[in-house]
Amino acid sequence: MARVVRGGLIQCRNPINDEGVTVAQIQQAALEAHLPFIEEAGQKGVQLLCLQEIFNGPYFCPSQAIRWYDAAESVPGPSTEALQPLARKHSMSIVVPVYEREQAGVYYNTAAVLDADGTYLGKYRKNHIPQCNPGFWEKFYFKPGNLGYPVFRTKYAMVGVYICYDRHFPEGARALGLNGAEVVFNPSATVAGLSEYLWKLEQPAHAVANGYYVGAINRVGTEAPWDIGEFYGQSYFVDPRGKFLATASRDRSELVTADLDLEVIEEVRRVWQFYRDRRPDSYGDLTRAER
Repeated sequence: MARVVRGGLIQCRNPINDEGVTVAQIQQAALEAHLPFIEEAGQKGVQLLCLQEIFNGPYFCPSQAIRWYDAAESVPGPSTEALQPLARKHSMSIVVPVYEREQAGVYYNTAAVLDADGTYLGKYRKNHIPQCNPGFWEKFYFKPGNLGYPVFRTKYAMVGVYICYDRHFPEGARALGLNGAEVVFNPSATVAGLSEYLWKLEQPAHAVANGYYVGAINRVGTEAPWDIGEFYGQSYFVDPRGKFLATASRDRSELVTADLDLEVIEEVRRVWQFYRDRRPDSYGDLTRAER
């Protein structure tokens, strides 16, 4: 019997980033830009919804400016509190990626998970932190995650989260599958000319290798004053066979939805027995601190 869950992804253009505007005003404008799409998701019956990386503002990592430390918040905190009523209203589980402040000087790139009744289920902290050209100076802003690869039991499915640069590392993608993930969301901020050729290659490969659904989210547009390139959208859902179920546009803020039949996971894993045939006893060298 089919167990179908409707998933949704929101890709959104950052509305303002004026140096004369406070960080708080920028964040409020970004939240307000997302609200119509969250309402649309509710009206369309979305049950699992994911927002883009650090959804309530620009991708500020092309700079190394302490001004953006003001964007960090507690998790749970203001953003989860703002979205909990919408989760309850629409009976919709929501993944909420934000900039997290654990304490003074300790910050993470984090995604909170809310269940369909608004309950805060927990959070994932981005494990792999880039520091590379052009303009991805994330180590200035984020510590590496320290919560492992948790999977969250929502009302509708077992949900895992991997954030942006994480997607280049198959080890965590496998850990999420072993921990029971049925749907893995990857909220991202990535630009044309750097990773676009990998965008529709790596994550379908994770879906196939691990027998789960992947929802990949990218923002759209360019963001001044950095202008490191165009965030090329194309958010999508892919199934455990690597088949694309729905893909968003390249340059438009929008909601993309797909129906995810979770019984397909069982069907696929009965054919491709990757979890049965893996050989952890032979992988010891992978966990050595130095190679």
